[in-house]
Amino acid sequence: MNENSAQDNDYEDSQTGKLVTAFEVEDFISEDVEVETASIEVDQFYPDEVVGNIPPFPHLFRHPIKAAFWMMRMTFGIVCLVIFLALIAAVPLVNFIALGYLLDVEGRVARTGKIRLAFPLLDIAPRMGTIVIGVTLWLIPLLLLAGAAADARLIELGGPSDQTLHALTLLASILIAIHLCLALARGGTFSCFIRPLKNAIWLIKQIRAGGYFDRAALNVSSFVASLKLGQNFSLGLRGFLGAFIWLVIPSLMLAATSSPESNKGISVLITLLGGASLVIVLGWLPLLQAHFAAENRFSAMFELRTIRSKFKRTPIAWMLAIIVVFVLSLPLYLFKVAALPRDAVWGITLIFVATIYPTKLLLGWVYYRASSRTKNAWFGWRWLSRTIVLPLLAVYVFIVFFTQFIGVHGSGVLLEHHLFLLPVPF
Repeated sequence: MNENSAQDNDYEDSQTGKLVTAFEVEDFISEDVEVETASIEVDQFYPDEVVGNIPPFPHLFRHPIKAAFWMMRMTFGIVCLVIFLALIAAVPLVNFIALGYLLDVEGRVARTGKIRLAFPLLDIAPRMGTIVIGVTLWLIPLLLLAGAAADARLIELGGPSDQTLHALTLLASILIAIHLCLALARGGTFSCFIRPLKNAIWLIKQIRAGGYFDRAALNVSSFVASLKLGQNFSLGLRGFLGAFIWLVIPSLMLAATSSPESNKGISVLITLLGGASLVIVLGWLPLLQAHFAAENRFSAMFELRTIRSKFKRTPIAWMLAIIVVFVLSLPLYLFKVAALPRDAVWGITLIFVATIYPTKLLLGWVYYRASSRTKNAWFGWRWLSRTIVLPLLAVYVFIVFFTQFIGVHGSGVLLEHHLFLLPVPF
């Protein structure tokens, strides 16, 4: 009895001590400090993939409304993310950042095997989409008013309607510009764009509190840092160079017959050798680029022995991925038949990004599947996959060979491997 009572007293003391410690911690540390400390710990001790990933999906039957809003938000975020990548992919040199994002997505899936981690900008993409929509809705009436003022000037130069409409246009431009700046400074949510008076009151309170401009500069720098523009530019540039080194010689050999001054017999032989070499390169390059994205090392782009060993573990998955990837990429050559107007480039680039994005997810998943296994598959599956893939890749190269005769860039189309290089139609 004495031992039991002593144990009970010790247990009660330990529980009381835990409660006292908890209360002391809650009294000593504020909520803001706890959130900041937790955020710092996540950034320091967890890999980059798990920071800012997709929130968990609510139970469909227990919380149907929350689940519906979750799906709407994710759909809107993915659409905004693809549009953002298409916009930056349509700009020369900046499109290396878009390629870097795609390789980053492939590397995340290749390292973790989790598709939900394959959207690194999904936490800020909905906000960016909301900002674009909000700014557009306010610019539309301003454009209509400016058009009416221009018509009034054409009809009666210097008349009352001309002067009135131009004065209203100038006043509306100033007010809308101030309102949009305040809406962006307040956070850029949808409510910020429809409540201009509250934005002005918020700004007055922030200025009175002091230190507003320092906080604004810190928030802007944090937002720009979250985009990781320099890191993704480096990743895209190195991924481009590595793939180009693999592709340039077979592609130039494939275009040998396009030279009018070359000997036909020799040029045909060089073209055949280039086509055969390109078939072999295209068989390994998808997983080589996934290996580079996972390791983030330029030398990983040339570790063919490692990729061959991984292929032996999942030959069927590799075969299916190769088929899907090249089937999706082949129709994109049709957009290179004619020169696109400058205004239509980003729209076609949107199709390129939307098509290439899932191929990166698939290749990353196949790489993770091969890395997570230790035993080789049955040799029959390996030979079966090779037997099926090699003729299909030969057909793919055969079709690509003729794109130089219909493409606007001629034989240069053979060097524009959008699946591995820049995801653009030019």
